[in-house]
Amino acid sequence: MADAPRRSPVLSVLFSLVWTALEAALLAAGLGGFERLVRDPRALTLLALFALTGMLLSVRRPSRAQDMAVKRPDPFAMAVLFVIPLLTPMAAAFGASRALFTLPHANTVSWCGVALVAIGLTVRVSAMLQLGPRFSPLVSVQREHALETRGLYAIVRHPGYLGALLADFGNAIAFGSALALLLPVVMLVAQLARIRAEEALMAERFGDQWGAYVRRTGALLPRPARRS
Repeated sequence: MADAPRRSPVLSVLFSLVWTALEAALLAAGLGGFERLVRDPRALTLLALFALTGMLLSVRRPSRAQDMAVKRPDPFAMAVLFVIPLLTPMAAAFGASRALFTLPHANTVSWCGVALVAIGLTVRVSAMLQLGPRFSPLVSVQREHALETRGLYAIVRHPGYLGALLADFGNAIAFGSALALLLPVVMLVAQLARIRAEEALMAERFGDQWGAYVRRTGALLPRPARRS
């Protein structure tokens, strides 16, 4: 199987830093300026998590294999899954800066949100690293693709999406405002559309093996154990 050329580690790290700078700019816009950004410990913690995640993936993400079957992606779902994680922290910060839809016990809730972002990003990155070269942003399966059912994938079929959803929900409440809470719902709708497309391709590729896997796992939430 031929592998795609691996991107230079230096370029990967630079891209990660540029992406973190964009996230910082959006957060600053939501809070009302960079001065407020650097004085907000929640914002700084989120940026540290974003930067750490990006740096880890930039040095650990393997090259993707070229020999794969690809389904044409839903452009709406692709756009939503790309844009929502960028918009959610900014919208949540904007809500807090304008005292809009302030949540009860806002300070406690906001730090719970930051913790949820850390948990979600950990789950997502772990799932991506577990897949290795089988991970792809496209709806695809390699010609010699092995079905992953260990680790996180023994609990849910799409731990990467679960991690992204947890992180986005955490971002939505990370500043103690409910203004951005609709955005994770929109992300979930796009994820479910993407999951349907992915699972159709996996069922076609793996047949009975995939059917048995589906029967014992949930898509995004663990399936309750059956009583004998």
